[in-house]
Amino acid sequence: MINIGFKDITSASNVTLKCCALEAGVIRKMTKRKTQLEAAAGKLISAIQKEWGEELGNPAVEMSEEAMNKGHDLLAGAKNNNVHDILRGMSVTQFLGDIWVQKHPSVKQSISNFEVALNESGNV
Repeated sequence: MINIGFKDITSASNVTLKCCALEAGVIRKMTKRKTQLEAAAGKLISAIQKEWGEELGNPAVEMSEEAMNKGHDLLAGAKNNNVHDILRGMSVTQFLGDIWVQKHPSVKQSISNFEVALNESGNV
């Protein structure tokens, strides 16, 4: 059995913090670092979500929701190393929808950043 207790610790800025301590030692969750491609996909999704949020209550929100779903597909592809399979020969703009991107020019920089990260990653 592992005993869990709470301790007061003082941070470098002399702020007292409550900290959970394990009798058996400190357990840290090791997380995988995001690749540049995954980070670029996340920023693309954020740019799409901003557009989606501005369109809530408007019939055009459905197109933005579809673009957001496709952004999540790109993120999954980045994680699984198969973005090119997901794109099926299309550009990112084509994949998201040419008309949607044309109506939402603020996402173009995020698309460009994703494409650069994709080319640099060798993700196939």
